[in-house]
Amino acid sequence: MITRAALLSTGDELTTGRIADTNAQWLADKLFECGVEVVCTLVVGDFPERLAWAWRQALAQADLVISTGGIGPTADDLTTETVAGVLGVGLVMHEPSADRMRRFFASRGVDPMPENNLKQAMIPAGAVVVDNALGTAPGYRAATPDGRHLVVLPGVPREMKPMVEEQVLPWIRAQRGGEVYLARTFQTFGISESGLDQLVAGVVADDEGRVSFRASFPEVSLRVVVHGAPDVAAARLAAVGDRLRERLGEYCYGEDALTMEQAVGDALTARAWSVAVAESCTGGLVGHRLTNVPGSSAYFVGGVQAYADATKERLLGVPSDVLARHGAVSEETARAMAEGARRALGADVAVSITGIAGPDGGTPEKPVGLVCFGLASSAGTVSATHRLWGTRDWVKLLASQIALDLLRRHALGLPAHDATLFRRR
Repeated sequence: MITRAALLSTGDELTTGRIADTNAQWLADKLFECGVEVVCTLVVGDFPERLAWAWRQALAQADLVISTGGIGPTADDLTTETVAGVLGVGLVMHEPSADRMRRFFASRGVDPMPENNLKQAMIPAGAVVVDNALGTAPGYRAATPDGRHLVVLPGVPREMKPMVEEQVLPWIRAQRGGEVYLARTFQTFGISESGLDQLVAGVVADDEGRVSFRASFPEVSLRVVVHGAPDVAAARLAAVGDRLRERLGEYCYGEDALTMEQAVGDALTARAWSVAVAESCTGGLVGHRLTNVPGSSAYFVGGVQAYADATKERLLGVPSDVLARHGAVSEETARAMAEGARRALGADVAVSITGIAGPDGGTPEKPVGLVCFGLASSAGTVSATHRLWGTRDWVKLLASQIALDLLRRHALGLPAHDATLFRRR
């Protein structure tokens, strides 16, 4: 049975830092859901001796090694030759893959195909091909004489991920027998990772499932994994998941890969509300995130990037005496910006942001990271001030998240955030 896996990512572009190894991160998450423990991740450049060392190390640690990268057509793609050496077998041409490559190039007007592409159709003798519907390089899987397993895949995520989802994971589950591993992931905002841990303590017993946390600025996700026979696991996941969702309450804005902007769109759609935004320090980030959601034209009417004070006055109608008395970064200005955006754009609800993103521009009275928010609707206008922290891009991203969550909370009838929540601890 496959219980332990090692991940091997190859390519000079990884070891030189030109690109990040996102493949291993994604694979580890998928293997965790299958109940397979990832014991190590190795990243190695395109050198034969280093590749052979990495494969030997990986096989010594795990029942399964999954490799990505190094199976292209060029001279520095050395994975397949290395794997054949590790297995002690020769290379054979996989004719269906070779024929598919020729048709692929011919359909694009390249005939004859460059001969070096045939290198991608060479696989270790005895290996089973993992079809690649989106690229020219097939993957494959093989077994060592002592019963360990190898899976070799292309490094291009767009190609690799469907191959894993559709072919590799079902094979792994079959190797593991009748038990399945099922998971629910809850996306939260407005509570720290440690606070979340305390909030859900005791909700899931050790023999029911495993709870884990992942902080991914500016939110924290919570995942629960259960296992057992398919029907038993499904019922258990529903039960523990519902208990967790109830305990998380207002902090949970959705499940699985749902984004905050999608949650806001769902909440606005449920109320049949339109929304407008007025942004200063975030420079249009809230509007950008809202319009990243397909179908957002049903509720997003527009936004104003009112960076200069004169723009706040001219386009949003912020009174000059408000700016003079309270300054651009104040709740009074944020309230006037939200009211002006709602009025000018004819929206049901409008949210505004004005602040000091840094790294300069702060004063003792109004330091870097001070951000004020406003929200105007038919129910009136509310405002809030938060002291945020981090680099300029962190302040902007966190401010946009707070603004979006203010919209979500208002549409759902929930209270606003605690003003001390987002300060550095």
